[in-house]
Amino acid sequence: MSNIRNFCIIAHIDHGKSTLADRLLEYTGTISLREMRDQILDGMELERERGITIKAKAVRMNYTDKNGEKYVLNLIDTPGHVDFTYEVSRALAACEGAILVVDATQGVEAQTLANTMLAKNANLKIVPVINKIDLPTADTDSTYEQMNESLDVDVEPILASAKEGIGIGEIVDSVIANIPSAKIVREEPLSALIFDSFYESYRGVIVIIRVFDGIIRKGMKIRFMASEAEYEALEVGYMKITMVECDELASGDVGYVVAGIKDIRDIKIGDTITDAINPTKNPHEGYKEVNPFVFAGLYPNSTSEYDGLKTALEKLKLSDSSLVYFPETSIALGFGFRCGFLGSLHLEIVKERLEREFGLNLLVTAPNVVYKVKTEGNFITIDNPAKFPDNANIEEIWEPYIEATIICPLDYLGSMLTLCQQRRGKQISMKYMNTKITVLKYHMPLAEIIVGFYDALKSVSKGYASFDYVHIDPQLGDLVKLEVMINSEAVDAFTVIIHKDKAQTIAHYLTEKLRGIIPRHMFEIPVQAKVNNKIVARETIPAMRKDVLAKCYGGDISRKRKLLEKQKEGKRKMRQFGRVEIPPEAFIAVLKID
Repeated sequence: MSNIRNFCIIAHIDHGKSTLADRLLEYTGTISLREMRDQILDGMELERERGITIKAKAVRMNYTDKNGEKYVLNLIDTPGHVDFTYEVSRALAACEGAILVVDATQGVEAQTLANTMLAKNANLKIVPVINKIDLPTADTDSTYEQMNESLDVDVEPILASAKEGIGIGEIVDSVIANIPSAKIVREEPLSALIFDSFYESYRGVIVIIRVFDGIIRKGMKIRFMASEAEYEALEVGYMKITMVECDELASGDVGYVVAGIKDIRDIKIGDTITDAINPTKNPHEGYKEVNPFVFAGLYPNSTSEYDGLKTALEKLKLSDSSLVYFPETSIALGFGFRCGFLGSLHLEIVKERLEREFGLNLLVTAPNVVYKVKTEGNFITIDNPAKFPDNANIEEIWEPYIEATIICPLDYLGSMLTLCQQRRGKQISMKYMNTKITVLKYHMPLAEIIVGFYDALKSVSKGYASFDYVHIDPQLGDLVKLEVMINSEAVDAFTVIIHKDKAQTIAHYLTEKLRGIIPRHMFEIPVQAKVNNKIVARETIPAMRKDVLAKCYGGDISRKRKLLEKQKEGKRKMRQFGRVEIPPEAFIAVLKID
């Protein structure tokens, strides 16, 4: 039992951790070459297409070394994107060690630093690996120097190529030699950490756990400590590529539990499972509720698809517990749902999954963050700009902030500083990793980075900069509500909360953009932007004009004037009662505010 090693793979996006996981599975004989395919642990079609890991995966590998010693290696493949940092932190809490992968062509990047800090805070032993050494652009010396200076790891990095299978044996040997074996405490009451869950139609929610103390057996009565829900363990087992049932999971093991759970709300990542009859006195530390940081409205393109969207969100919620949604109504878009996400990538993935897996056509309103507004001495939380109170009643507005870590080559430092300044960033520190690379730390409003920031960052650095962030305490903001009125009627889907200094610029941008997108009607349409009950920008969409004088081929001028006056009166009435059709492209204009 002392030969169990629980470890995960952490890395920046696209540094090759899923490919390394493939090679480890091959090397340990967990999967045959006939069954092998690229990114085998990334089961979701979207993960394979984009080349990113969205959900953590666990797999058990049985390995016998050259001396005939047998080991159980439990590998957890973690997501790389900053949106899923909590999931990564829970996976790290289930391990004793981590393989830290760094791309030899890219060097140390922002999430490399962030993930290393997470691993160190969890007291994990780190096995560093320099990957992709086979590529012609690989610079192993510079990468080695960066790792020494910025990561402070005490194990010599292993040179490897996951694609070519170079160095895989050395990595496995280093895991066995350097990562401590799992601590075995079988006599204590059951204490197991939930670090992942997924949904199966016939068996309900399947929970992935790491057992720290005690034993969990089939038929045992178990309790989830955060939700206080109690169930019977119908099946326990461990993960190979498929699920393998076994009699029990003991202290040190990683495996799954099936308990006929139909309500995903009973399962919370980071919660502790214990024996319902003899509960543990030591629930696992670090559990917290995951709150959504970014909100957006999801609306079907046609009202007949509303029920389909509702069903799709219910089903998706079963496999994604961090998704939050509730119904809302918009004057312009009809019935839909306000959804909460962990970040902009999470929003993108949920939208794409809804469209692909459920065949829906969706409109997404501009993403926004959660503000705390003080009115009449009381704080209210607002996740929808349209619900913002009038400016006269607002005493304070607190907006969420992040601490951003940006790593970029010195050649692009000036462009990077300008970009951060434009996004209302406040510089905290600037350090040089070596003579070519610098590390910037900024405090920035979350609202400034959820739309377009990552693309702008890659654009100004020609793709070389990397970015990571952590949430910090909210700060006071000088913000205003900008409303767009079309034909004197406010359209809630176009309402945005912006900084006072940017209000005029964005108001002109939106009105000009909408003038070009909204088609001409039979009556004149004013497009106005309003801030603090003052119109700050206006554009006019001219009316389409019917030639009412075509039938007049002679006669007195008064006859023509009479027809023109009649037409003018008709257009005035039409403007009063007419309905403006807003095309879907108009809502995308708000998403592109930069």
